[in-house]
Amino acid sequence: MAAAELATSALATSPAGAALEQFLGYLAQERRASPRTLESYRHGCQAYLGFLTAHRGGAPTAGALTGVTPAEVRAFLAHRRGDEGGALQPRSLSQNLSAVRSFHRWLDRRCGLPNAALALVRGPKIKPTAPRPVNIDQARGLITETAEQEEREPWEQARDAAVLTLLYGCGLRISEALSLTARDAPLAETLRITGKGGKTRIVPVLPMVRDAVEEYRRQAPFPLDADLALFRARRGGALSPRHVQATMALLRGRLGLPDSATPHALRHSFATHLLGAGADLRVIQELLGHASLSTTQKYTAVDAAGLMAIYAQAHPRA
Repeated sequence: MAAAELATSALATSPAGAALEQFLGYLAQERRASPRTLESYRHGCQAYLGFLTAHRGGAPTAGALTGVTPAEVRAFLAHRRGDEGGALQPRSLSQNLSAVRSFHRWLDRRCGLPNAALALVRGPKIKPTAPRPVNIDQARGLITETAEQEEREPWEQARDAAVLTLLYGCGLRISEALSLTARDAPLAETLRITGKGGKTRIVPVLPMVRDAVEEYRRQAPFPLDADLALFRARRGGALSPRHVQATMALLRGRLGLPDSATPHALRHSFATHLLGAGADLRVIQELLGHASLSTTQKYTAVDAAGLMAIYAQAHPRA
């Protein structure tokens, strides 16, 4: 028997939980999934395997997952709908189903353990929601207020201002901004970013973004070694996403902004304000690193008024 066949046979008889750990390792190492994505997939797949264990009266092996029926997956979703002390929302159920499908796809492609029947399971209908960006004045106010936080040291103020300026000026995710190392600075006119799924994109860097990062570097009290994180916490370690989220929560309270004014809202604002200024939707898709144009199209709902104004100006019969 070939080595690959032996490995597949061994995995098929091993506990499904062991296969799940290998799948999560694949997501982390090869797909470069974010910690939040990994936690979501772990939570959903563990709930799935836990349900199958109770439903079948014993923990399944990886090979046994090839025999999971659509009815069992639907029963799992129904169970999850009333789980965790309250009904899960359709979006959470859809994320659970997506995690389970991804796990089964990995079992098929990497381990030779297919289950085509899962394609027959439909997820719950989700009402699409439009992004909720902040407006231009609010974005400027957030960055200005960040640089004037009296309870933080001047270098911390400069650091927080630089991070938020990157999110708004380059349309970065928090994880992307915090993944920058000191080797990336001083920033050039463009920045190579590796986002979700290992997808690489080039984003332009505005002078205001470069200036904000340079001001932070000038004030930073730590030696910024080339291979270490560019943005540092108070004790010298890498700055965490939780700190950026807490900073935004503090700022929106001071400025009277809604709870939707999160760090990710600055990325939404980047896209929406570009669209409002007449940028092409496919250009925005490339700048954001979206795999599908349909993901980017949600911003057209936010800026419908701006699009109508451009149409009125451009159309000869308007």
